[in-house]
Parts: sequence; structure tokens; C-alpha cells
Amino acid sequence: MAKKLKVSAIVKLQLEAGKATAGPPVGSSLGPHGIQIMSFVKEFNEKTASQAGMVIPVVITIYQDRSFTFIMKTPPAPVLIKKALKINKGSPKPNQDKVGELTEQQVEEIAKIKMPDLNAASLESAKSMIKGSARSMGVKMKEEGEKDGSK
Repeated sequence: MAKKLKVSAIVKLQLEAGKATAGPPVGSSLGPHGIQIMSFVKEFNEKTASQAGMVIPVVITIYQDRSFTFIMKTPPAPVLIKKALKINKGSPKPNQDKVGELTEQQVEEIAKIKMPDLNAASLESAKSMIKGSARSMGVKMKEEGEKDGSK
């Protein structure tokens, strides 16, 4: 790429890994920009095939000559939390109804995965962000040394 291409649009989508199709939301988001939708779908599915079942945010940069590049981000924190707890969704009343309990080790694993996309200076601050996301979903934190069944 010798000369700089002008960016005509930036499109952000969240797609299931390995299962992108030319239909909505991909087709309706990329179609108006005139890029080849199937080439994006094929490339995205190849790159994400190993992460099946995860939702992958993707930022697509579309240039004036109708070429494109895309950057994949880490899965959203709630998706990682739900996967760690093996639940389908968070609590509709997070203050009252709890849907699960995360250990400190699980929080640390999620924080390490999310670290590249968080604006956190340290692993500790990343962990506190993950804990905040978990609390808003109705997930309790299991404290170190806490006995099962006690509050």
C-alpha cells in the first residue's frame, strides 16, 4: 500500500464467531458502502472459527476505493462472565436475584482476556471493571476463604 487511502466509513458490529452471514446485520450495515459482503463474511468466519459460540465485536474500516480492513476485539465482558458461569443470561433484578457466583480466579482469567480492550492501567483495575459488570448482571463475588452457603 504505497499511498494512503481515504476512509469513507467505520462500521462496528458484534457477530457470533464463525457464523457471520450476508444477511442482517452484516448485509444491511455494509451494503450501503458498496463493499463485497461475502469477502468480509468469509474472512471473518475463517479468523473466528476457533472461537465458536463467542460474540466477537469487529470494527470494519471501509475505504473510498471500496476496500476494507477489520479489527476484531475481545468478546464483551458479560459474554465471558456468562460462559464462565455456564448461564444463558443475567438477572432481570440484579439487586435481588443472583444468578451465579464468580471466584477471584475466574475474574482474573476474564480480566486477562479483556485487558487489551480495557482502558485499565493494571490487572487490578481490570478485575474491578469485570466485577462491576458481573454485579450489574446479578452475579455475586465469591470471597477468598468464604465457606459455601454463608453470606
